Amino acid sequence: MRKTAPESYPLIAALDLGSNSFHMVLARTNNGEMRILERLGEKVQLAAGIDEKSRLLDEAAMQRGLDCLRRFAQLVNHLPQGAVRVVGTNALREARNRAEFIRRAEEIVNHQVEVVSGREEARLIYLGVSHTFPGRAGRRLVADIGGGSTEFIIGEHFESQLRESLQMGCVSYTQRFFRDGKITPARYAQAYTAARVELMGIEHALRRLGWQESIGASGTIRAVGQAIKGGGYSNGEVTTEGIGWLKRRLFKLGDVERIDMDGIKPDRRGVFPAGLAILEAIFDALELDSMTHSEGALREGVLYDLLGRHHREDVRDRTLSFLMERYHVDTEHAARVEAKALEAFDQVAESWGLDDEWLRELLGWAARIHEVGLDIAHYHYHKHGAYLIEHSDLPGFSRQDQQMLALLVRGHRRNIPKQKFEELSEEGVKLTRLCVLLRFAILFHHIRGAQQAPAYRLSVDGDSLDVVFADGWLQDNPLTEADFALEAEWLKRIGFTLSVR
Repeated sequence: MRKTAPESYPLIAALDLGSNSFHMVLARTNNGEMRILERLGEKVQLAAGIDEKSRLLDEAAMQRGLDCLRRFAQLVNHLPQGAVRVVGTNALREARNRAEFIRRAEEIVNHQVEVVSGREEARLIYLGVSHTFPGRAGRRLVADIGGGSTEFIIGEHFESQLRESLQMGCVSYTQRFFRDGKITPARYAQAYTAARVELMGIEHALRRLGWQESIGASGTIRAVGQAIKGGGYSNGEVTTEGIGWLKRRLFKLGDVERIDMDGIKPDRRGVFPAGLAILEAIFDALELDSMTHSEGALREGVLYDLLGRHHREDVRDRTLSFLMERYHVDTEHAARVEAKALEAFDQVAESWGLDDEWLRELLGWAARIHEVGLDIAHYHYHKHGAYLIEHSDLPGFSRQDQQMLALLVRGHRRNIPKQKFEELSEEGVKLTRLCVLLRFAILFHHIRGAQQAPAYRLSVDGDSLDVVFADGWLQDNPLTEADFALEAEWLKRIGFTLSVR
């Protein structure tokens, strides 16, 4: 479904499938600049449909999300692959049946839905804030209270230096502490305390790094600021004095249905007390006096990240370079394997139905990092590498990307985990073929060094790969000949035929 975008698209879009709200931004690009054309947002409260015990997303919540996406789809489903990014956050991270929702959502919007990790969400939020909020020189603290999680970032200019994500949000805390809409000091105190406990794990690291200004990037923080402004306690920013006044006002009202203040829309009333409790806990834990609000957030960050990919400023390349450096990968050898894998891909892509450019990109990435596990141990290093790739925080990559990369690295030597590939159904067939090409490139360069590579020709037919070398070359290179003979036995286990002559 995915393709890497060409140099530029006139229109790009980002969809943020949040735990509380779904948002969409459509923009026009020109010479690396971006102009927002359309913003849409709807309260969906996806997180409210997740059962606390089973962690399953119920049908009613799914329908709310899908109905919203049908309205968004009119603006994006005609755009080419690569011009649109659809990002799912905490509710889809948590839901055990997220694959069902994602399948139905992709049928509607005609673009892939990516589920990002909490720290990747934090990186994208900071990117959105830093491009849309002028701010001042020095470090800034950014906080975003979502429906199911709250992200914290400290960064400078356009680069984030520390990224954290905590399991607390205005929808999930509403379900825990304000389910029936009643607001009491005792319930508020429970929500506040739960948030303080969550913050204990990160507050020291945040304060040690320090910041010169604090910025809020969510609807909750904007609503609190507007309500405080309406009470005459600020000019729109959140203040400690304003939080105290607002909390006392909520206690007097006693019920979310009675909340009627400037800046608090009717569809936000139900989650407002939980959001305020989380925000007060943040202020107390981090000893804040005030926090300003930025309109830029996750969806804008996704757009700017997409724009960077189009102009060869892809954070994913930096991420892999860092990973290779951290685990002492032989970069010269990796580059040779990558070049050979992509050369082989180009020979068979049409015949094997590998026509999506993202598959070529995925193969190149896997070739680049296939040896990261060697830094752990040589024994089963392909398994160590797969684990590192799947479970590390890799900025720029979705969870699906990491899982597919990990699967290719896991299968690059010895036994191929056929069942894991089959679990991906149609994409699993393509990934299996990528894995075969990766293994071919690695065998080709089994003898390390920049030795003269022989000419060869590949041809494919279904689950078979035929490799033809120049006359007499295999006989003159018995180690390579033995390698390919052994490889044919490994591939036979997954119903694949390899012939080499």
